[in-house]
Amino acid sequence: MDLTLLSQIESPADLKALPIEQLPSLAAEIRHAICSQVMQSGGHLAPNLGVVELTIALHYVFDFGHDRLLFDVGHQCYPHKLLTGRFPMLKGLRQRSGMAGFPEPLESNFDLFAVGHAGTAISTAVGMARGDTLTGEGVSGEQPDGRRVVALVGDASIVNGVAMEGLNNAGTLKRQFLVVLNDNGMSIAKPQGAVSGYFDRLRVSDTYRSMKRVAKDALSKLPGGTALKGACHRMGEMAKDALLEDTWFEHFGLVTVGPVDGHDIQGLIEMLTAVKHVDRPMVLHVHTVKGKGYDFTEGDATTFHSPKPFTVSGCDVELKSGGRSFTSAYGDAMCNLMDDDDRVVICTAAMPDGTGVKQAIDRFPDRAFDTGICESHAMDMMAGMAKSGLRPFFAVYSTFLQRAFDQAFQEVALQGLPVRLCLDRAGVVGGDGAVHHGFCDIALLRALPGATICAAMDEASLKAALEFMRTWDDGLSCVRYPRDGVAGRFAKTPCAAFERGRGRCLRPVAEPAAIVLAYGTCAMTAMDAADTLADEHAIEVWDARFAKPVDRKMLISALERSVPVMTIEDHSIIGGFGAACLEEASSLGLDASQLQRLGLPDGWIYQGSRTEQLAEAGIDAISLVTALRNAIGRGCNANTTSPRHSPVR
Repeated sequence: MDLTLLSQIESPADLKALPIEQLPSLAAEIRHAICSQVMQSGGHLAPNLGVVELTIALHYVFDFGHDRLLFDVGHQCYPHKLLTGRFPMLKGLRQRSGMAGFPEPLESNFDLFAVGHAGTAISTAVGMARGDTLTGEGVSGEQPDGRRVVALVGDASIVNGVAMEGLNNAGTLKRQFLVVLNDNGMSIAKPQGAVSGYFDRLRVSDTYRSMKRVAKDALSKLPGGTALKGACHRMGEMAKDALLEDTWFEHFGLVTVGPVDGHDIQGLIEMLTAVKHVDRPMVLHVHTVKGKGYDFTEGDATTFHSPKPFTVSGCDVELKSGGRSFTSAYGDAMCNLMDDDDRVVICTAAMPDGTGVKQAIDRFPDRAFDTGICESHAMDMMAGMAKSGLRPFFAVYSTFLQRAFDQAFQEVALQGLPVRLCLDRAGVVGGDGAVHHGFCDIALLRALPGATICAAMDEASLKAALEFMRTWDDGLSCVRYPRDGVAGRFAKTPCAAFERGRGRCLRPVAEPAAIVLAYGTCAMTAMDAADTLADEHAIEVWDARFAKPVDRKMLISALERSVPVMTIEDHSIIGGFGAACLEEASSLGLDASQLQRLGLPDGWIYQGSRTEQLAEAGIDAISLVTALRNAIGRGCNANTTSPRHSPVR
């Protein structure tokens, strides 16, 4: 497709110069550009295809170089980026030199927050609205050209608890404030819960609409109200019938309009032009189709939410195979556990495919749950199920565990309840970048009394860890594993059962030149490094398995042999496995002057491949070989950290 229009857009000013009649053609070009790039690099596809017309209309009406646009979740930002001068960066999508897959203020002043977690837009938008009012920059009757504020919320993140808190405060504002609800009937997968059912009824139920309360007099008294009524009627029956219903949002104090057609550009522009001048907080409910524009994305928006690279040949779509992943291995292992133990239950928070829980939901619908985008609720629900005598497993991305830490502390650890956390995407995650790295889960959970923290290095050890956790009923436990394929190096070697606080020696050496205590998949990295150095030095390698409790016998044996000892982990150097080893050595009165720690540096690592990120952090095999050679050659300085640091971008 010829991208004549898109290639001319260097800023929203260029967009505003286009006649409205050309905007559908621009929308088609944007869809083509995004789909073509995601086919090559992977990325978030269906969410972005669904908001093309809505994003065009928002930028056509508002001036977001001056006004405020806050994204919720952020993975629907590609059209926004293309309209704000970043089309040349699209070819490097999710790569260090190219366009980040989430809003990124380092790229552009049009991105206000780097954001990849759900539920945050309304609260940050309320903060900016209050801030602009206090500094005299906000829109008001006396200052009609002041900054306006828009929060774009989608993919069912409106049901997130933080979004509810934001709505509760938004209703108290005495100024313009617009929440655009992008209602595509989807989360990442099918949305869950009562609120999603409410939106389903609102979109399709004529009976419900016939019971509307149309407050025409009140509307006419609002600034822009007369124009708003006209815009609603021009947008057709869907908008006209839903004008100012007695909706859920009105109970928060927000005027509500919709649902309106999110793919009618001219109608959206008229509607946004009208609501732009309303001086009260309000919600514009926009109905869109996730994956709009292609049959394969509209028909399977879950698969194409964030696909790997893929090819399209006629009616056939083929996703690139990346080999067997830890996520797939986890899904199979959990189904086996559930077959063997009817007390095992499992849940995920809106990530059934991403965490591998979909298979369990299909096979065990009474014992497997998707709670929707609400990690805090999911953690507490699992605590309740543990209290009831079940054996709950909560599958959650490491980065999203942070959102439920208070519940892990209060309702799980403090109660001594055996909730089992399965932390997918631990460590660096590749193209999703800084917003999704699982870099602090060990540090968070290690502070909880009675917690048991382990990691898997391959599929066999993941199965063994899950089996250990299944029968560990003395408190919170977790296993962490990366967004990566499982290594087959030890596939034919029997995997010893997990025993709390005990590591596994993978490469015993009678008189080693150095010893590596590796955590999780870094054990494979250590084995590769030991192979490289085999003709120079004998390196002993341990799969440490546990960050809490650390294997004391392993640590004593390593530190008393008077050779360099290195810990390596895909976690922050602060508070991680290496820090746990130092603390344990101190409590045992051991000399830790020969201990060197390798881990993620105290800095942000941006998007790129996982391989590049591990190298940047100094925890790939090449870096470990260099660190071992240096340590053996000169001896280790106490408590040193990773040799590389994340550059400021």
